[in-house]
Amino acid sequence: MSIADKAVWVIERNSQHPLTLNAIAKACAVSRSHLAFAFGAATGMPVMKYLRARRLSDAAQTLAMGGKDILSIALEAGYGSHEAFTRAFREQFDVPPETVRQRASVDGLALVTPVGLTARNPVSLDPPRLASEELLRVVGMPDSCSFDTTIQIPAQWQRFMLYYNAIPAKLDSTPVGLAGAVDDEGRFSYTCGVEVSRFGDVPKELVKIELPPRDYAIFEHRRHVSTLYDTYSAIWNTALPSMGRTLADAPVIERHNPQFDPRTGEGGIALWVPLE
Repeated sequence: MSIADKAVWVIERNSQHPLTLNAIAKACAVSRSHLAFAFGAATGMPVMKYLRARRLSDAAQTLAMGGKDILSIALEAGYGSHEAFTRAFREQFDVPPETVRQRASVDGLALVTPVGLTARNPVSLDPPRLASEELLRVVGMPDSCSFDTTIQIPAQWQRFMLYYNAIPAKLDSTPVGLAGAVDDEGRFSYTCGVEVSRFGDVPKELVKIELPPRDYAIFEHRRHVSTLYDTYSAIWNTALPSMGRTLADAPVIERHNPQFDPRTGEGGIALWVPLE
């Protein structure tokens, strides 16, 4: 069973109990960052967003059936007040809970059902190479994104490349991407950058990032770049757990292969996954 499948099971099995990202990660025997990457890559949705959507969907069905008062349903869904529940319910479904109760129907609501993950886009990965990386300096353009907004990253690369020639002391002409840790809402920082031998004067829109020496597991993504998250899903959910290694709280480094062609998305990317 994959890490994402385990997380879905924990969420569905404990639908009436308080759950945090830490608690779900502990039940899956991985770090919170590992869980966030595994679930997000497999589903395109942050763990806690899925949890809220599932509980609100169950609440909507209970409302439609009548019976319990709204406050009781709110408490069962993990909300401390009628007001907090109504706010979240309206954000999820664009209608207040009272409307669903009056209609006695969930017709028209975009209910979120339990996801089934096992058969989704399976990827067979080659065994990773293990390598140690020395101190790494990167100059790049960061932005905040989530698993459901990663389609914005290609445009971010285009913006970064406008500044590429103004970056001094580049070690290699091939750019690198840095994917940072994921927070409880499934947001993470993604930086489009290039490795440098030293930090010089750079445009104010760019940042300087220094990564200390670390061990990495290097996985090859050889297919079109649009399928990158299928590879990530296989790494987080099966490959890394089978290695018995722990994901470090550090950015994943995406190194485009020398033959990578940004015009077509072909050529492959090496994914350097940080290890404890």
